[in-house]
Amino acid sequence: MNQRPDGRYADFQDRYERGNAAPHPNSARVLPGQRHSAPHLPGGGGPYEAGPSPRRGGKAKRILISVLVVLLVVLAGTYFWADSKLRKEVDLSKVIDRPAEGEGTNYLIVGSDSRKGMSAARRKSLHTGGSAEAGQRTDSMMILHVGSNGPTLISLPRDSNVTIPQFRGSESGKIRPAMGANKLNASYAFDGPQLLVRTVEYNTGLHIDHYAEIGFTGFADIVDAMGGVEMNLDKGFTDKWSGADFKAGTQTLNGAQALAYVRTRHAFAGSDLDRTKNQQKFLSTLASQVATPGTLLNPFTLFPVMSAGLDTLVVDKDMNPYLLAKMFFAMKDVNSGEGKSMNMPVSGSVGGNLQWDRAKVKQLVDELKNDDPVTVTSDR
Repeated sequence: MNQRPDGRYADFQDRYERGNAAPHPNSARVLPGQRHSAPHLPGGGGPYEAGPSPRRGGKAKRILISVLVVLLVVLAGTYFWADSKLRKEVDLSKVIDRPAEGEGTNYLIVGSDSRKGMSAARRKSLHTGGSAEAGQRTDSMMILHVGSNGPTLISLPRDSNVTIPQFRGSESGKIRPAMGANKLNASYAFDGPQLLVRTVEYNTGLHIDHYAEIGFTGFADIVDAMGGVEMNLDKGFTDKWSGADFKAGTQTLNGAQALAYVRTRHAFAGSDLDRTKNQQKFLSTLASQVATPGTLLNPFTLFPVMSAGLDTLVVDKDMNPYLLAKMFFAMKDVNSGEGKSMNMPVSGSVGGNLQWDRAKVKQLVDELKNDDPVTVTSDR
């Protein structure tokens, strides 16, 4: 082949010869159809593989650390904000003659009929009656036991026949004598949360670790902040006293409707015993709907719900947001079937008040103290 005047033939031949030169002793022969392998490191090491750019990897690491720091700051800020909102007004250390602590944690959950701060229009819309200055009573009382065998939620009917034991007045500090047979909710009316805890402990022998109480307004506001709570009612009922007017089936209850639902007793043959079952069902359902990713991970839902409840939630001095969340998740477990709900076992009535079945109550308390599976059942 003759060389072209522009010298391109010589260039072509040089490249041809370089391509057919003998391979370097340390290099691998690349056959047709094969990919070039990465060059080997000197000294017989493995192939050198190009990794991510150090600059790019460092930037990603800094972004990740920044996100984690911001998340921790937000979580810590939310925790301390929530803790500052809690009304830690109940000093359980002032309760006298307390039973020994058992296994697990026992919460006394109370729904009061406080109308404090409610306008006349709000009292009318919620069908609460009374006045803003009316004395407080308790419409609902429950013991929530959280242990290793799943949570147990036990309603204490407000008309339970109990002895109000000797106690130290929360205001005067003086020892007050015991009072004979009384309704359980009378203890709260006489001297507030501390006497209620004292009375529950005296009549059950169960140590109460924490106390949580919410009034009418806070209850309704939490439900409204949630956008309502979806309930499936087995049957409809009406009650002029509470304002209840429900049809059977699935429906979303707003704050006023939810309050009517948990307060109704005149519409049921079992009166307060049937009401306590509805209260358990509603609170467990509410907890299930609060403790969902759609609420917990959405600040536009979570913070209004927390704000609505925390301002009106009265708790003991040792309560904190972690324990409160633990209580809520335990109620969620009750609703999901991982726990048990029941009324305090009763055997009849005395003067119109419900008499507890003492043998069953003792067995139930022993099981809770030892954190054993609860085998006791309530007949009503």
